[in-house]
Amino acid sequence: MYKVFFAICLLFSFSAGAQEISRPDVKRLQGLEDSLKYFSNQMVLDSIPGKRFAADSAFIKLFVKALRTPHSFRYPFDSVITISKIYPSDSSFRIFTWELERDESYYRQQGVIQMKTADGSLKIFPLIDVSDYGASLTDSARNNSNWVGAIYYGIVTKEYKGKKYYTLFGLDDNDFTTTRKWIDILTFDESNRPVFGDRVFDYKEDSLKPAQPAYRFLLEFKKDANARMVYDPEMDMIIFDHLISESNELWKKYTLIPDGDYEGFKWTNGKWVHIDKVFTAKLQDGQAPAPQPVYDDAGNPVKPKPW
Repeated sequence: MYKVFFAICLLFSFSAGAQEISRPDVKRLQGLEDSLKYFSNQMVLDSIPGKRFAADSAFIKLFVKALRTPHSFRYPFDSVITISKIYPSDSSFRIFTWELERDESYYRQQGVIQMKTADGSLKIFPLIDVSDYGASLTDSARNNSNWVGAIYYGIVTKEYKGKKYYTLFGLDDNDFTTTRKWIDILTFDESNRPVFGDRVFDYKEDSLKPAQPAYRFLLEFKKDANARMVYDPEMDMIIFDHLISESNELWKKYTLIPDGDYEGFKWTNGKWVHIDKVFTAKLQDGQAPAPQPVYDDAGNPVKPKPW
């Protein structure tokens, strides 16, 4: 009897969820997704810049058309793999971002925030990248119309005094000499409109970090140096590579590379507080990790350990 009751409840739950996107709308979205997949691949992979830009324009028009479908927020667009799709833990919105390359010296990010609405109607905020304009990109809060562009690859939700702070991790290929990684803060104002940037970064200034007050955090380094900047859920903190200059010229961003140490940020009383050195333990002589030996000093086979 319990199994029958459980099955009925499961069927009812599935039916209720399925009603949010009608079958005709699902088929329509699937057809649009096929075209979106084609144009999204072309705007990344085509060898001719003009065709990449044309594909981007076609993609945006089709994408807006798809998002206008009632309850499109529930549709994942899984096959469109050349754009980033991230959701916060509360699923109150999602952000799509992608990158458009003219050549190795020019990259422009595109994006849109789609809000989750109770009635399934469309509420979006296009993200307009203005990174090429203005001397400083870290000294002010911004809205979606003067966005500091990035491809977002992570999001962490924190809360302080009833206000939610969405911490975004973004990548910008920038130009042929350097790559940028960003930590930006997304909040929503009284009208539920997006605000990018906030004075929540607590650190002492040095030659590598943005001048205070900083509304977003920037790590800029030598092209293909692969500096890491992520949120570690087990440690509950942001971890990023400590950088040094290959030529002892810290002001030249294209010389900066990771040195093996890590810095971090810990969320404390509504601030991302800087941690100068994340891993402080030092190994004594002979404690360095090494593969398990096959033979001992006498030449006898070593029995494998059970882990």
